Amino acid sequence: MKVVILAGGLGSRLSEYTKILPKPMVKILNVPIIVRIINYYNKFGYNDFVIASGYKSKIIEDYFKKSLKHLNIKVVNTGKKTMTGGRIKKLKKILNNKSFLLTYGDGLCNVNIKNLVKFHEKNKNIVTLTAVRPPARFGGIKISKSKVKYFKEKSSLDEGWINGGFFVMEPEIFRFIKNDKTVLERYPLEKICKLNKLGAYKHHKFWQCMDTIRDKQKLETLIKKNVF
Repeated sequence: MKVVILAGGLGSRLSEYTKILPKPMVKILNVPIIVRIINYYNKFGYNDFVIASGYKSKIIEDYFKKSLKHLNIKVVNTGKKTMTGGRIKKLKKILNNKSFLLTYGDGLCNVNIKNLVKFHEKNKNIVTLTAVRPPARFGGIKISKSKVKYFKEKSSLDEGWINGGFFVMEPEIFRFIKNDKTVLERYPLEKICKLNKLGAYKHHKFWQCMDTIRDKQKLETLIKKNVF
């Protein structure tokens, strides 16, 4: 099963780094985050990767010409302005009408990939996403008649489930992607949800995206503690 990594966005909220580098090449403790993602999938036996690049694609292309040569890594420039769904559509021929794994190139998670795939196959979904509870940035309170009735300092348990990436997808996904402007997380997933074919594999452990400098620093701290 091929692993697709979406790696073409501008990463504008991390502009301190992304003025020079594509976001997936930003290093977490001297290792590009995309390499950490690839190495994680490889731990589960996956060694066939397709990187959907765009912004500063050549940096990614040049890197993988020299690195991780023991893996099959193909970098496909899917365009600077192409949306997430459009990037996937441009890989249709490469994916050869088979099931595939997909994730974003800017987040780490210790979800068990093998169990995720088993869950997807058992439930016969078109798409299964990994549902996570985001780390809370703020504490929560509830107020009634000017009195605080509930007070809880930062706790992810108070947050709702969100899409954490780490998908399994069937080739049927291409039926729902119109063109380069299609955003995967809008019409395609919303429509598949209405068809009752969007699965959610609940993951209660580590997940962290890298949207900001603060996120990057948090990832580095967690990796030093061997959380990932």
